[in-house]
Amino acid sequence: MKKLLLLLFLPFSLAAQQNQDSIFIRKIADELLTNGKAYEWLRQLTKQVGGRLAGSPKFEKAVKWGESVMKEAGADHVMLQECIMPNWNRGGKDVATIIGIDGKKINRPLDVLALGNSLGTGGKAVTGEVVAVADYNELEAKKDLIKGKIVYYNYKFNPRNIDPSVSYGEAGQYRRNGASRAAKYGAVGIIIRSLTEATDNNPHTGGMTYNDSFPKIPAVAVGGDDADYLWSLAKKSTFQVSITTNGKFLPDAKGYNVIGELKGSVSADIYITIGGHLDSWDVNEGAHDDGAGVVHTLEVLRTLKALGYQPKHSIRFVLFANEENGLRGGTKYAEEAKAKNEKHLFALESDEGGFTPRGFGFTMNATQLKKVQSWMPLLAPYGTNVLRMGGGGADIGPLNRSLGTALGGFLPDTQRYFDVHHARSDVFENVHKRELLLGALNMAALIYLVDQYGL
Repeated sequence: MKKLLLLLFLPFSLAAQQNQDSIFIRKIADELLTNGKAYEWLRQLTKQVGGRLAGSPKFEKAVKWGESVMKEAGADHVMLQECIMPNWNRGGKDVATIIGIDGKKINRPLDVLALGNSLGTGGKAVTGEVVAVADYNELEAKKDLIKGKIVYYNYKFNPRNIDPSVSYGEAGQYRRNGASRAAKYGAVGIIIRSLTEATDNNPHTGGMTYNDSFPKIPAVAVGGDDADYLWSLAKKSTFQVSITTNGKFLPDAKGYNVIGELKGSVSADIYITIGGHLDSWDVNEGAHDDGAGVVHTLEVLRTLKALGYQPKHSIRFVLFANEENGLRGGTKYAEEAKAKNEKHLFALESDEGGFTPRGFGFTMNATQLKKVQSWMPLLAPYGTNVLRMGGGGADIGPLNRSLGTALGGFLPDTQRYFDVHHARSDVFENVHKRELLLGALNMAALIYLVDQYGL
């Protein structure tokens, strides 16, 4: 009889709990959408601080800003976690010019940006005939023609990919490794088509690496219009380009992760982390990448505190240092967590912009994912329609690799993100307030549910 009563009671108990969760998430929504400060905080970060390249004075200013706002948002305590960062400097204006076509001298400028971590041309221009290739297969086919030349990679986003982030992943190899792949065959420089489908001519920078086995040649990116022009020109003419860049590494710089914490009331020694990265590239305001993730993080903290929420687990809100060209902040955070033998239940990152929320991607086991997916009815009213395997973030990845921590990545709509990603157009004016706040709302709701029910 007791077992029967228990079985009859369970559905009603579950329904009552879900109703309580629904009511609290509605409170999150009302507080955040009515009183949210994320948009104003983003205005401060982009307009008063600006581009925040790791190692630069503006990054130092961003750390001070982040510490101040973390306190304003209501963290129980705030700390700065030191890390040593690479200190790459663009060193001046990047210049590229078509100087000859079919033996005739011309002066046709190209709008270019040096790739992050690339080395400059040493104070003088590098010139060479251009060998244009669509991909690495064509590079290999033309390897005997490359010595002393400048290689142009025209690898385009695949328009058949519904999710542009898939195209970004495919094209990223040319930015990361294209210079050394060309230098292997004697190239003196490279130009890449920017990793975007944008219909403008803004070049997009981004991190690259050198293979120490080959010469470290200059590397620049061109925007869509110039990319199309170069590809068309290569099909009918022989032409030469001059490149001047100034990139260099200064001595490593001291940086900080900015960490705020709400202390847990039940399992204070078990942590949930939510964060975004504070650094950006130097050529823009870093509004979507990753100013949005920074203020998402701060807004979740502010909202939970404003509602008087007492978390079961300790929740850390982290503004990570040096995601763009070194990942030193995320690496340091995981190293210290492991050294202190901390228990980390879950980590969530926002680093895909401040567009309309679509859901979350996860790195966790199947049982954990099934539990998270059971929360869909609670999240769906606010825009979440995807809870899938596969996701996380660069800064929280080290937690998974060193501690096995389950990860989540916020998934906003991706269709416009790579129009501005790493380009001069990533500015405050291209962020929509309502979309930004809705992203923070969905993240806050997910953090609440993980805190309440674990994984």
